[in-house]
Amino acid sequence: VQSTADCTGRWLRSVPGNLWGDTEELLLDENTIQVLGNTSLLSYHQLRCLSLTKNRLELIEPGAFLSSQGLRTLSLADNLLFTNCSLTAASLSALPALRTLDLSGNRLTEDMVSVLVWNLSSLESLSVARNIIMRLDSSVFTNLTHLLELNLEKNYIFEVDQAFEGLQRLQRLNLAYNYLPCVVEFGLTQLRVLNVSNNVIEWFLALESDDLFELEVLDLSHNRLLFFPVLPRQSKLHSLLLKDNEMSFYQRLPNGTSLADVTVQFLLIDGNSTNVTTVSLWDEICHSNLSSLRLLDMSQNQVWYLPEGFLAQMPSLTHLKLNQNCLETFHLAEGDPLAMLMELDLSQNQLEELGAEVGAGDVLPNLQLFNLSTNRLRALPPGVFTSSRKIATALTHLSLAGCGLRGLGVHPFQGTSLMYLDLSDNHQALSRDLGWLQDLALTLRVLSLRNTNLSSVAVDFSAFNSLVRLDLSGNSLPVFPTSLGLLKLRSLDL
Repeated sequence: VQSTADCTGRWLRSVPGNLWGDTEELLLDENTIQVLGNTSLLSYHQLRCLSLTKNRLELIEPGAFLSSQGLRTLSLADNLLFTNCSLTAASLSALPALRTLDLSGNRLTEDMVSVLVWNLSSLESLSVARNIIMRLDSSVFTNLTHLLELNLEKNYIFEVDQAFEGLQRLQRLNLAYNYLPCVVEFGLTQLRVLNVSNNVIEWFLALESDDLFELEVLDLSHNRLLFFPVLPRQSKLHSLLLKDNEMSFYQRLPNGTSLADVTVQFLLIDGNSTNVTTVSLWDEICHSNLSSLRLLDMSQNQVWYLPEGFLAQMPSLTHLKLNQNCLETFHLAEGDPLAMLMELDLSQNQLEELGAEVGAGDVLPNLQLFNLSTNRLRALPPGVFTSSRKIATALTHLSLAGCGLRGLGVHPFQGTSLMYLDLSDNHQALSRDLGWLQDLALTLRVLSLRNTNLSSVAVDFSAFNSLVRLDLSGNSLPVFPTSLGLLKLRSLDL
């Protein structure tokens, strides 16, 4: 059992010397310690973990860790280590077993970071987030040959010049919340997770190579991407996050013009050398192997159509988010490659048509959550939720709010297992007989009929024994529906 001494928030100005000598974990966060002296840790030979987060630490004297050389985890976040980097670096070099180091929030420049970590070849995890790093080159992390995880988020980084090529074991890299304008010739084949969200990236170009990339998660959300990223030809990518960019596809234009051979030239200027990379946009997407992709988030972009065969490259896809785009049509077909899809979000588009080929086959057989809210559908393809036996049993969440529906037809959800149904803000959808609601009496738990022009109390809710939330607000009901008194509702909005 690890021996822990928790001295957090005690207004301590120095390390207490009267704790148990076999202490392995010492927590000194939120105190007022300014200097960690040569004798501060003399009593703690068994120390494995030391945390000094949120102190006023300006200096760690060179001999401070000589009696604690077994230290594996050290947190120095939110201090003032920019003041005496050289002396503090000398103290850190006496820690041959150090695996995890947190230097976040210390006002460090890239040169200071280089000095502090120069002799820490044993490090596996390093965080230098929330500092004032602006430019990274190959000299900064030269000796960190065992590094697995590197956190550089919330700095001011605008340029990276071969800073990570020597980190052959690096698996997780976080560069979020910086000022990177682009990522070109991405070639870190061993990397598993790359987070470059919240930058100003306009394009992402992977290195042209047939090598297998270990990349599993790529987060490019909240940038300025104009094009779908040019991904590695071979990778293990399962999560691609592209939310909140400026992406569209350019194989054809809204006026019907075909641009099948469209190319874009990227002009890369590096010092005195200029490199022009010509990319055939649609070909580059086709050349990327996306067969392992499970999550694709392209929400909040400018996508108005999907190129033919685009989704066919993603047979393993389980979650597809296309909400808040400009889509006008979306086609569901039997034998679609999206057989594994469990969640489909098409909300907040301009959909006027939901195309569907309904026959003997299964359409989206594993779909559980389907969000079509805030579109211009007006009508649903007949039988889209009922003709496919598999989708009828799989689909549990369906949102059709704000679609301008003018009726739902006869028994639109018969045989389904819907637990959540939102039909709110459809002023004409419920103008006819509501008997079809009884088809959902056994399974429905959440039902929203908000702002649907309901004016009668003819709906009989007495059979809805599973219903726990019901929203009838924004209607013109003259009296309280008596059938509601039989239900065990947790939430009722009138």
